Amino acid sequence: MKKIRVLHIVPALNPGGAERVAVHIVTRLNPQRYEAAVVSLGRREGCDLDCLLDEAGVEVRYLGKPPGFDYRMYFRLHRTLRDHRPDVVHTHIQVLRYALPSMLLLKRTSLLHTIHNLAEREVEPMARFIQRYAFNHGVVPIAVATEVALSVERLYGIEQCRVISNGIPTDRYARSQISRKDWRAREGLADNDVLFVCVARFAPQKNHALLLKAFAQGPASDPSAHLVLVGEGTLRAQLEETVKNLGLVDQVHFLGLRTDIPDVLGAMDVFALSSDYEGNPLSVMEAMAAGLPIVSTAAGGVPDLLEHGREGLIVQPGDVQGFSLSMMSLLRNRELRQALGRAAARRARERFDVSTMVQAHEALYESLVDQAHRPNAEGVLHRQGVPLRQV
Repeated sequence: MKKIRVLHIVPALNPGGAERVAVHIVTRLNPQRYEAAVVSLGRREGCDLDCLLDEAGVEVRYLGKPPGFDYRMYFRLHRTLRDHRPDVVHTHIQVLRYALPSMLLLKRTSLLHTIHNLAEREVEPMARFIQRYAFNHGVVPIAVATEVALSVERLYGIEQCRVISNGIPTDRYARSQISRKDWRAREGLADNDVLFVCVARFAPQKNHALLLKAFAQGPASDPSAHLVLVGEGTLRAQLEETVKNLGLVDQVHFLGLRTDIPDVLGAMDVFALSSDYEGNPLSVMEAMAAGLPIVSTAAGGVPDLLEHGREGLIVQPGDVQGFSLSMMSLLRNRELRQALGRAAARRARERFDVSTMVQAHEALYESLVDQAHRPNAEGVLHRQGVPLRQV
């Protein structure tokens, strides 16, 4: 049987959630049935995602896009698609503005686009015209959470958008390579310190300012409480200044970008996420797989990941006081932290493993490729732009 050629297109292979999802998919597709490849509009960054693709033997083509608009991407993507001749083109984040013209010229190729954030937040208003046109001309939208699917309906009028939840390699996060005690000693933290951790880029969406205020209002009064921030971004300098102004320099720790996230999580006590909006955050899944209780805002798909009072505590976005009180509850109650953490690990094993996500994508690829090659009216309708969600 001929293999199905699948090509994923991402803006760049940065250590973000959407990019990680794409890598999880292509590196785990059944090699007996699929031939997977990746196109990165950007340059090789040398992050762990590049290494994962190298280890899996997945072909990656880097198109060398610098920051900002680059008209050369249209020609480079056209050559890439022409040379690769994919059966499935699967795009992520904002690449449709470059990829769509060439994608629509492909014959008998199934076209998909995963929406990783709320539709209103995925691209700027001017680019929504391109997204709307794509979804009405054969590009199948995939939402990563129910809340994301509802946003697709609000913005684009697409009812019952297909949902494929994100997944992670849960085993990887359940076991760290270094003991909790050794990691803490290396970082200058005591074994009896209570460590809250947030793994998120420093961007307005993540609202680290709320997290810092909540920590300052409650947990920071206990010298054994510490807040560990993992990530980078445009707001780092501003947040560091906020930490100084709050007098929290000794209790808030900036670790930068890390490739040893399982080890970091394995040394923590509580995971905190203060986002204003989300899609289906991998960071929460990873923390749950590591056995951490969660304190999070009810942003995007977070309420689908955990139940309040069972695997963690959920507050409304923007609620500084509620967030602070939730952090204090877990700071003061070790037994509660442990009980919620055990429940979180159990739920992660049962629901979030990457194999479930990959199987769902394989089933979708199979059905769309089969449909695209049928010599009947459905195949014709597909290339004429009837949305595949209706088939």
